[in-house]
Amino acid sequence: MTMRTVQDIITGRPGMDGAGVKLTRVLSNGTVKAFDPFLLLDAFDSTNPDDYTRGFPMHPHRGMETFTYLVEGTVEHEDSLGNKGVIHSGCCQWMTAGSGILHQEMPKASPHMFGLQLWINLPCAKKMVAPAYRDIIASQIPVLREASADILVVAGTYKGTPGAAKSDYTHLTFLDVTVQPGQAWNLPTDPEETLFIYTFSGECHFEGTKHPIGPKRAVLCGGGDSFSVTASEAGARFVLAAGKPLHEPVEWGGPIVMNTAEELRTAFIELDEGTFIKHG
Repeated sequence: MTMRTVQDIITGRPGMDGAGVKLTRVLSNGTVKAFDPFLLLDAFDSTNPDDYTRGFPMHPHRGMETFTYLVEGTVEHEDSLGNKGVIHSGCCQWMTAGSGILHQEMPKASPHMFGLQLWINLPCAKKMVAPAYRDIIASQIPVLREASADILVVAGTYKGTPGAAKSDYTHLTFLDVTVQPGQAWNLPTDPEETLFIYTFSGECHFEGTKHPIGPKRAVLCGGGDSFSVTASEAGARFVLAAGKPLHEPVEWGGPIVMNTAEELRTAFIELDEGTFIKHG
């Protein structure tokens, strides 16, 4: 058994996106190689509606999948496929942008807007697949209650229990884990996968680190076939994401992620010419 150890800790930086949404950009261009296949991680945590209600009006995506996990709050959404709905607390949205899609996400005023959006890169051979969309409601997410932790199996499989979300192109594990105070939680892992956690609350202790890691941090773990974390006396909650790296070149421009500069230029030319949408 080879235990995964902490390789990097990313705090992120305050930012603004969309029509004026305040957020913390945790993963972005500078972390692509180390966190492959994960491209971007934006975290939202606000009790002030002025921080987020301007939202993300209609905008394009191509070449990746976006996964929105809403712990608390309400977000209205619609896209060029004709999908329209509302994401509520505890729910999530998985969108395969593929060859190109237009969508918008408009958060509504709520006591607490709290969650994250994760972008997962699509492999070169799947960049131009037909767009797809999935809504996952809270009641669809399996919850396993163990002596040391409660685990929400959002995507992937945990101890034989399949998660609520599944992509046809990227095999992501995404778990929402609450570890009881002072308890340790362990997970067998595929040593070929990239694995990181994003800490929501509490403090996490890892083998080989001198100090606990507090909330609102992305913790990248090195290779190994086992992951272990121990919660502080206040307990800890985090999400764990794991997926196999693609080891492919990345050309990234705003909401579009391709493999070559020419593919990226083509995408923006098509946006200008009105030929961006290939499937509808």
